[in-house]
Amino acid sequence: MRGLVIGGTRSGVGKTVVTLAVIRALTVAGYEVQPAKAGPDFIDPSHHRKTAGRPSRTLDCWLQGEAGLRRNYYCGAGDVCVVEGVMGLYDGDCSSTAMVAESLDLPVVLVVDAKAGMESVAATAVGFQRYDAHENRDIDVVGVIAQRAHGGRHERGIRDALPDDLAYLGRIPPRDDLDIPERHLGLYMGDESPLNSEALDAVAEHIRTDRLLDVARTPPRPSKSANRSRTETQIAVAQDEAFCFCYPATVERFRERADMVSFAPTGGDDLPDCDGVYLPGGYPELHAAALAENPALERLAERAADGLPIYGECGGLLALAETLTTTEGERFDMAGVLPADVRMHDRYQALDHVELATRTDTLTTNAGATLRGHEFHYSSADVGSDARFAFDVVRGDGITDGRDGLVEYRTLGTYCHVHPESGAFDAFIEEL
Repeated sequence: MRGLVIGGTRSGVGKTVVTLAVIRALTVAGYEVQPAKAGPDFIDPSHHRKTAGRPSRTLDCWLQGEAGLRRNYYCGAGDVCVVEGVMGLYDGDCSSTAMVAESLDLPVVLVVDAKAGMESVAATAVGFQRYDAHENRDIDVVGVIAQRAHGGRHERGIRDALPDDLAYLGRIPPRDDLDIPERHLGLYMGDESPLNSEALDAVAEHIRTDRLLDVARTPPRPSKSANRSRTETQIAVAQDEAFCFCYPATVERFRERADMVSFAPTGGDDLPDCDGVYLPGGYPELHAAALAENPALERLAERAADGLPIYGECGGLLALAETLTTTEGERFDMAGVLPADVRMHDRYQALDHVELATRTDTLTTNAGATLRGHEFHYSSADVGSDARFAFDVVRGDGITDGRDGLVEYRTLGTYCHVHPESGAFDAFIEEL
């Protein structure tokens, strides 16, 4: 599967719109497109899936390591993989877009804002192309897609200014119907507010699919992962509007090694019969009233007290807490398994790649081991004086005072999102 990376000069330059336009253009041209996202993101991939019709792969050097990153790339399928970058091309000390492109040996297509420039678009692209030598990196910037570029003289001026080793790969014309609304944590999800389909079709016509396919190339094959045996356990995974931040690779791992059953707490589903529960992240704060009235949380509390293994990440941590208070000041009872009262804020409270040192054996790691992940949340937790923690925070913020991983019974709640390549989900399965 050939691939290419859509990198940007900065955050907010329009990488998501360009990525969706490229996916649509290649699909219309008759190619099967595998979308992917550099960095730990659940929202942009939901828009990729809406446009491509298949799950988007997450590619992150910190979460997966180079070998794991390559394995996850090759878990996809199609004729060409389109990888949307994160922030600006070189931004990020753990897993920048440049690091992902270098690890996979994929070419970079640079998105440059052309609203008020022509020759300057080329100068910007040349600077990004040459910066890798300054950084002693091997980043192959092969071409440019001009964001907010008109046709005619504007387009010709950009194209003619590019040097021979930078291809002109198309443009996104300025339009008022290419915005995806935002809220806390980022854009609305793809199923909630997809990009206008007619507008996407219109801008896709300006993407030069033939040249894109010319520059795309195939990454090195990954090393094989260890053999993983299948178990007879059944895992219940919350999947609905409140619990929608789940990597496709996580679902794949559960289905590979156990019987997975989904349930929708906000939709009135009770907790299914199971040997363990996974509550992923999402937006429980937007559905707190429905969750508070739902039988699933009460059943979670009962089963937790009986020793059922329950693993909650971020939004799952919120649902397992005693109470959740919204930014409007409304207070709702949650499952009450973990000794914490959670409050939402107008600004994010943590955003970083995370490294945790394990204090004691947990559902996901053994004492002394480290665990890498990512945190991004708008909430804070006031924990009880008798709270017990599984992790010391080496990098990141955690729950409080450099600690993360609230533990009660056989329940673990953490702000840290992890990827299956971390080994956490295999450990969880084997603990059941």
